[in-house]
Amino acid sequence: MEKPAICGGVPVRSTPLSYGRQFIDEEDIRAVTDTLKSDYLTCGPRITQLEQKLCEITGAKYCVAVSNGTAALHIAALAAGIGPGDEVITTPITFAASANCALYCGARPVFADINPDTYNIDPASIRDRITPHTKAVVAVDFTGQAAELDEIRAICREHGLTLIEDAAHSIGTRYKGQPVGSIADMTAFSFHPVKTVTAGEGGAVTTNSRELYDRLVLLHAHGITRDRSRMVHPTDDPWYNEQAAYGFNYRMTEFQAALLMSQLDKLERFSRRRREIVAKYDAAFARIPQLQVQQEIPESDTTRHLYILRLRSETLRCTRREFFDAMEAEGIHSQVHYMPVYWHSYYESLGYEKGLCPQAERYYQEVMSLPLYYSLTDGDVEDVIRIVEKLISYYAR
Repeated sequence: MEKPAICGGVPVRSTPLSYGRQFIDEEDIRAVTDTLKSDYLTCGPRITQLEQKLCEITGAKYCVAVSNGTAALHIAALAAGIGPGDEVITTPITFAASANCALYCGARPVFADINPDTYNIDPASIRDRITPHTKAVVAVDFTGQAAELDEIRAICREHGLTLIEDAAHSIGTRYKGQPVGSIADMTAFSFHPVKTVTAGEGGAVTTNSRELYDRLVLLHAHGITRDRSRMVHPTDDPWYNEQAAYGFNYRMTEFQAALLMSQLDKLERFSRRRREIVAKYDAAFARIPQLQVQQEIPESDTTRHLYILRLRSETLRCTRREFFDAMEAEGIHSQVHYMPVYWHSYYESLGYEKGLCPQAERYYQEVMSLPLYYSLTDGDVEDVIRIVEKLISYYAR
């Protein structure tokens, strides 16, 4: 089928828009360059300052900054005591790391289906997947909207499970007025460039448990400690340290911490702009019967990381791929978030089969992510809306 940009003449956009983009200003650049000129490039004071700042923003008692969001999930799973023979329930509509963290520990990921309206993990499906081997739930705040945390926490308490909240998308989101990061047993964050705030890469784990915090500190830095109370053979030698656990080098650098602290100073501004863009999209697309707008639970005051356009496939005379390509031809570089994790070939090699989560599988076949980032102008947003309306008009049955 011929693309509308060809049969309809000149594309709406002459300069393309991507689905996500970082925003870096002079304050950010100065924060990094000042750090590069300082005495410390790693293991210095800015890491401590960042961890304190993240505690202030999230309301958590403790924070450990790490090298990326995957590292955050890995050490959270290890701190929860997840190991061989255990099962960890998570959603298939997420980046693979949400499930891979179980594999890293020798455990088995188990996939619960999603709510077809919110696209977050369905608590009823979590309950259905619990077995005597279940050790934890990794609940993902997909697109930035908080999962149904009260119900999921209640399930976890009932069955003695650890709740790890994957908040890679949801820095700045509040659940019942409480910041994400202070609700679950542990919360893992990501600061990749397309997220609301960035450290280039980078991540963090927050918790209110001193016991979990102590484990996280050990795990993210080789398992090596200078704390004599944690040593088997303590000495008074000032250089002495001990490897007290099997850990990893998941440390964040000082200049990443400096960049992230500068970005966090703009979090409220970034969040406000993202909400404005989402509101404009929702108002436009909710009136188009060929589209489904993601529903929000009233408990979540969401800072949205992704905006999902969902096509009602039965109302259109095109495939999702044709619509995607037509968006590209019009100057919108969209993306798809996500293919169900268990559809990946590696998971297929582990014995996972299609059909596990019907709602998630249908969702995947109908969605794409539209541009959503701080520096989008109102004109950019109107262009996106015009393009979607143009293509819907062209492809509608």
